[in-house]
Amino acid sequence: MKLYIGSDIWNKAGAFYVRMSVFVLERQMELAEEFDQLDISTIDYAVMYDLEKPVSTGRYELLDSETIRIGRIATLKEYRGQKLGRTIIQALEDIGREKGCIKAAIHSEQTAASFYEELDYKIVSDEFYENNVPCVLLEKEL
Repeated sequence: MKLYIGSDIWNKAGAFYVRMSVFVLERQMELAEEFDQLDISTIDYAVMYDLEKPVSTGRYELLDSETIRIGRIATLKEYRGQKLGRTIIQALEDIGREKGCIKAAIHSEQTAASFYEELDYKIVSDEFYENNVPCVLLEKEL
């Protein structure tokens, strides 16, 4: 497995492949809801590759000088349980630290919040809905 982080078009395609497979095809989220205004920018994507096959992904944006927002964490079904999502999150947290951030934020589906809590994130909001899915905001001190 190899992790690549960058805004290269081929890497973006890898991230989109994983997100399309997980969120749109498997989870049946609306295509127009899954891909947003951040996807048309030069945002960096973290993608884990099994040889040439993209198998896990995530992205980040800097909300301000102190906060990195990590999002769109997804792993293909047959690769789950290998801690790939955890590896991607930790790599993105490292980028946040390198950029001087002291806090990381994640919008999580309510059903996945415990995964982030295992990584020391704390729920800091009431439940809200994104794409008709119950979600919470989690934060972590970097």
